[in-house]
This record gives sequence, structure tokens and C-alpha cells, in this order.
Amino acid sequence: MKPKVYIARSVSKEVEEFIGDYCDYRKWEGDGEIPSDILTEEIKNVDGVLVQHAPITNELLEQAPNLKIISNSAVGYDSFDLEAMKRHGVLGTHTPFVLDETVADLAFSLVLATARRVPELNNFVKQGKWDKETESRQLFGVDVHHSTMGIIGMGRIGEKIVRRARFGFKMEVLYNSRTPKPELEEKYGIVYSELDALLEKSDFVVLIVPLTPETHHLMGEKQFEKMKDNAILINCARGAVVDEKALIEALEKGKIRGAGLDVFEEEPVSPDNPLLQMEQVVALPHIGSATEKTRADMLMKAAENLVAGVTGGIPQNVVKELQGLLENQS
Repeated sequence: MKPKVYIARSVSKEVEEFIGDYCDYRKWEGDGEIPSDILTEEIKNVDGVLVQHAPITNELLEQAPNLKIISNSAVGYDSFDLEAMKRHGVLGTHTPFVLDETVADLAFSLVLATARRVPELNNFVKQGKWDKETESRQLFGVDVHHSTMGIIGMGRIGEKIVRRARFGFKMEVLYNSRTPKPELEEKYGIVYSELDALLEKSDFVVLIVPLTPETHHLMGEKQFEKMKDNAILINCARGAVVDEKALIEALEKGKIRGAGLDVFEEEPVSPDNPLLQMEQVVALPHIGSATEKTRADMLMKAAENLVAGVTGGIPQNVVKELQGLLENQS
């Protein structure tokens, strides 16, 4: 008898057929994200579930006694109640590696767009404001090449950003992470820096850390005070890594030059959010990994993790906090 799984988000035909080769499955047929009450009902008798950022709570797990694995088709897994999953013995997986280059591309898109005011000046031209009376100084941006980038978080994606900064734009790169990375320092010529010093010296501050209790509001009023008044903040991490109220104040008072944001504390972002009214802010709808190929690769990786978890295999991408469950199973 095949194991039973539930697919709690839309997937491609290829992914669905792959899962169907190994599992009996049901899937969410509705529009948008699956409501939590429907997800709870659907997984009561399944062995595994494929989700995308659905909240995994203790209450949900209590209703699913057969559940062995939750496969998240994303890298971030802050929607997992990790302690509850440990208690219930439920593995959690994610999809690292396949999106690293794509997110690094997006981060650099935000660097260039904010530095050279691309969205703002695109609107300037399309709205017919460019005429013979336009002074060139009105159109000035700032250089990216040979400037200083400070990267907060030096994991896989951070390294990909470093490569673009150092080899593509000849930038000086400072970085801050939980532990120094001497092998990357030697390979790329980057320098480990304490956070305050990084903020004081960087022309671009790029956030690429996971959301944890330690990184929640990592960037707040004190941190913005330390940044250069012509510096630009780039956030491709999670919205809550930044205290948005402090960011809004820093931008309004000219404490920093601008911001490129792919993420917000509230998503979708409210139309009333003051950040959306600021010309010096480039705002995107959380599209870090949003290319057709990358999203397809992420879904297939999530399906492979799911199938391994319900057929007696070892999923490749168990999140680090739950890897102890594999030892208990062996």
C-alpha cells in the first residue's frame, strides 16, 4: 500500500506525477493559500504533506497522528513550530541551494535599482517630466562600482552576492555573521566586521539572514543611526529583520539615502504603508526566487523530500533543528 500524502499548494503536472508514482495523494484545488482549518482536516490521516509557508502549529500536529514529514517548498521555515515538531517526531524539510543564484541576482537588482534610481526615473520619463529644462543633477544617482558593501549573513546566498560584488563591480566587501568565514575571506578578499563597524563603513547594507528570535528587528533605530546618510539598505531576508517604523523614520529624516525591499513585516504589504510613497524606496512583492526555472526546481526538490520521508528514505534537506529526529529513527 502506498503512503498517503497531501499536496497543500498548486504544483506542476511533473511534480504531481512524481509524487503519484510513490504515494496516494489528495491536493488543494482552491485559489490562493490553503486555509488553516482545511489543512488541519486534510492531513488527519496522511503520512506527509507538501506546503509553502503554511503555519505548522502544535494544534495542527495534534490532529495528525500519522504525520511523518512536512516538506516546505521554500528555504525559510519560520512558519514551523520546531519544538512542537520535535515533540511529535515530525520531520521538516526545506529547499536550499536551488535558489541561491536567483536570490543573489535579485539582491543585486535592488542594489542597482536604488543606486541609479531606476524605477523613479523610469516613471519620470514615462510621466513626461523629462524636458529641455531638466537639469542633469536632478537625475544623479550613486556609483555601485568600487563602493563598499556590508553583508549581514554569510551563508550560501551571501557568498553568491560576494562573488557578484567583488568580481563584477570591484567592491570592497565587509561581512558579519555568527562565525567568521576565513575560507571565504581568503577566496574573495572580504573582511569580517563587527556589526556597528560594518554599518558605519558601508555604502550598501545587504540583509540576507534567516528570521530567528536573535535577528528579529536586527535593524532598528540604533542601527540606522550608525549608517552613513548616503547609504542604502537592501533587504532580501525577511521583513521582520527590519523594524519598519525605524526604517520609515530613518528615510524621512534623511538618516539613510534609500532602501531596496523584497520583503515587509506585513505581506502583502498594506497600500497605506509609508514606504510605498517614498521615491527613494524600491519595493518588490517577495520575488527573491521567482523565476520559472527556480520555482520548478524548488517544487521538485520539495517533492523529493516528501517522498523520501514517507517511503523510509532519508530526505536530503531536513532543517538543522530537526536533524536529531533522524538519529532517533536510525
